[in-house]
Amino acid sequence: MILGADLLRIEDLSISFAMLGGRVDAVRKASLRVSPGKVTALVGESGSGKSVLSQAVMGILPKIAVASGRILFNDPLDDTQTDILKLSHDGPDIRAIRGRRIGKIFQEPMTSLSPLHTIGDQVSEVLTIHEDMSKDERYERTIEMLRLVGFPKPERAFRMYPFELSGGMRQRAMIALALICRPALLIADEPTTALDVTIQAQILRLLKDLQQEFNMAMLLITHDLGVVANVADEVVVIYHGEVMEAGTVEDIFRRPTHPYLKGLMAAVPHFDMKPGERLKALREVPVNASQLLGKSGGKEPPGPEILLSARDLSKSYKVRKAGFFRQPDETPMRAVDGVSFDIRRGECLGLVGESGCGKTTVSKMLMRAVTPDAGSILFHDRQGPIDVLRAEGAQLQRLRSKIQMVFQDPVSSLSPRMTVQNILSEPLEIHKRGTPKSRLEMVSALMEVIGLNSRYLNRYPHSFSGGQRQRIGIARALALGPELLICDEPVSALDVSVQAQILNLLKDLQKDLGLTYLFISHNLAVVDYMADRIAVMCAGRIVELAPREILMGAPVHPYTKSLLAAVPFPDLDRPLDFSALQAANASDMRNWSAPFREDDDGHGLATADLGDGHLVLARNNADVRELRP
Repeated sequence: MILGADLLRIEDLSISFAMLGGRVDAVRKASLRVSPGKVTALVGESGSGKSVLSQAVMGILPKIAVASGRILFNDPLDDTQTDILKLSHDGPDIRAIRGRRIGKIFQEPMTSLSPLHTIGDQVSEVLTIHEDMSKDERYERTIEMLRLVGFPKPERAFRMYPFELSGGMRQRAMIALALICRPALLIADEPTTALDVTIQAQILRLLKDLQQEFNMAMLLITHDLGVVANVADEVVVIYHGEVMEAGTVEDIFRRPTHPYLKGLMAAVPHFDMKPGERLKALREVPVNASQLLGKSGGKEPPGPEILLSARDLSKSYKVRKAGFFRQPDETPMRAVDGVSFDIRRGECLGLVGESGCGKTTVSKMLMRAVTPDAGSILFHDRQGPIDVLRAEGAQLQRLRSKIQMVFQDPVSSLSPRMTVQNILSEPLEIHKRGTPKSRLEMVSALMEVIGLNSRYLNRYPHSFSGGQRQRIGIARALALGPELLICDEPVSALDVSVQAQILNLLKDLQKDLGLTYLFISHNLAVVDYMADRIAVMCAGRIVELAPREILMGAPVHPYTKSLLAAVPFPDLDRPLDFSALQAANASDMRNWSAPFREDDDGHGLATADLGDGHLVLARNNADVRELRP
């Protein structure tokens, strides 16, 4: 292939950082290309060098970075070739390319957008820097771009601040900012990692449409093979800074050759897994739960079949409509609306739904971190039932030790000022368990259980990887020997290979310690792997609840069907149907079929029993036989 045929060609790129402990090689002799109008996916785990490579293309490497090789950008606008590595970081030449000819979407839109400026100001600022336009022309171009990326009222969005937008809408604003100058190349760095499956489908469809409309090339950085299979034309697999395999999407998925790529594919949970089949993590974590048996009450006599019962839980929040210096006009927003379910002892109940549907609010009610407006929660302990909402004194203390939580973010949920030993021993100290010597023994046993060496006890959280930090969070939750573990998106921030480690660890612990899980996630493939039964939440209500195999194989509710239709499969033979996908309206009741919609007065829905534990929210007068698939 002649050089001019590539929009971007990277040749023998090496990037290293001079650190106190010695030189760190982030990228080693990497070579790849991006063709005009095509999507090249750069796939790899965290720490493999993907983002550093993208920084080099944008000319925003840190000053301590040492780079060699060539990054050749062939601009079709003026038919010139530029070696980006030779340009000064702040010179006029790189500024003419960066933001104007090469745009970038960053992974976390909340930290990438300024909280002090409106969306319109931030998007139009790019035009101020790169284009010779009047203020009115900049406004019109910005409004047009906001409309193109899917803002229904772009004039209103122009005046809004980032914190007023949802995660999906912030990502749309980030895309508008990157594309406002119509660049030849778009670098998308994990653009859908933290988004719900339906929002992810919207963003992927949007990127695909805009790429075709602008005839734009894209370098897509991701670790999600499902996204790659649905969007990419070519794939480059990188590991520890080295390119392991590269080729067309057909070659990579149908004929993978490198063991690392095969390992990545085997680590992805999918809907075709057989009962009892185990994810193949790249690096298995040895689990020794026998260390805790007898210390944390792992194998105890069986208790009541129902471990926890929640009935008619409701919670409303008042939304402030006025400014700080005026009398607030407060209108209640119902976050949870009449939620009822049971968690059986020893099972894993999955709770799925989009962001904002009330999943985390429900979990906080079970932990008594949020008080519901109405409803009841009963925890059926082996010593007798506990009214969660009214427990006090010793009973509340006992309840706290029986229900523990594993949080979504392994970074912010661990104190940066405490060593691992202090983090793991803190619950034991609060609940006055044992002596200092026995606590140290327990902490060492917990480290053994999660597959970390006890010599790491004096380290701080920042010295661990994301997966290791999440394992420490799990160990902390296990310290008091709980009966119910609430896992709130425990793997959403992790790579697919580390995710497989954590999911296998949780399954092993459930089997060995007799744990019960409430597993909250928006990743349906993960829930399918973990859960025995699945509850689907939408707009504060549970719209469908069924055993895993029934819900995944024969869903009834339109919202459940929309969620499943939006899941990107790492399989070329099962592509997302972007033309038929109504992901943007999945939670809009007006698009549901008549049996699942409320009456005009906002009432008339009840839980219908379809048999075999399959419950669905439908109209009072709906015929159960018609609801069955």
